[in-house]
Amino acid sequence: MLSRVLVAVVGIPLILIVLLFCPPVCLPIVLCVMDVLIVYELLWATGALKQKRLVVYAAMLGMFVPFWLYFDGSVVAFVAAAFLYLTLVGLDAVTSAEEVTFEQICMTFFAGLVVPMMLATLVLIADEDHSRYLVLLPFVSAFISDAFALFAGMLFGKHKLAPKLSPKKTIEGSIGGFVGAVLGCFVYGLVVELISGAKADYFVLLLYGLLASLLAQVGDLFFSYIKREYGIKDYGKLLPGHGGVLDRFDSVIFCAPFTFIMVHYLTFFQF
Repeated sequence: MLSRVLVAVVGIPLILIVLLFCPPVCLPIVLCVMDVLIVYELLWATGALKQKRLVVYAAMLGMFVPFWLYFDGSVVAFVAAAFLYLTLVGLDAVTSAEEVTFEQICMTFFAGLVVPMMLATLVLIADEDHSRYLVLLPFVSAFISDAFALFAGMLFGKHKLAPKLSPKKTIEGSIGGFVGAVLGCFVYGLVVELISGAKADYFVLLLYGLLASLLAQVGDLFFSYIKREYGIKDYGKLLPGHGGVLDRFDSVIFCAPFTFIMVHYLTFFQF
């Protein structure tokens, strides 16, 4: 538990610095590094890491995504990158004497494109008007939901939520996650009002907190499903007490695109 707290004490200020105080280009750079680590963790977990060329292709694609959205975002650039990736993987598959499986190809595509694309929606949120108040929402909802779920489960947990996927998760912990995310978004609205003078729409914030907590928990369980499928406990040891990058950001991967969609259709703050 102490190691988890220490990671949070160091990590949360770093996230705030990158999102609020660094030049905008720092966000895709950080996401690029995270994507490479995520590619490594996922392909290690699924046993595809031994196919080194596939790992390189997936890492290159993962590095491309956040910069594509930051600098260009055109359909032509995306199709070109996806076509190049498909061509390289296809050539590797047909010349590998059946050493490369279709499952490994699908996993490299998932690790190199799908997950980075979901995380890269943070770049799109950061490009919105008054983005500094919106880009924190996925982290507020996901991290507070995770924290409240953990402590509620430790204090009150009796009924298993998904014992085959995550034996320690409980229904009581899940409820705590919902409560924490809703409260966290409410407090965040108060803080934004105090700092910026904006008017927060608390109905939207509370609805968002509820739904974001649901998605955070789905994300957590989904990546736990992959771990159980391949018989591992964590995706890595980079973050003591948490595991790998995926173990810490699995919920954000689901919350970030949801936030991007929400800010396009609903108004969180009126400036």
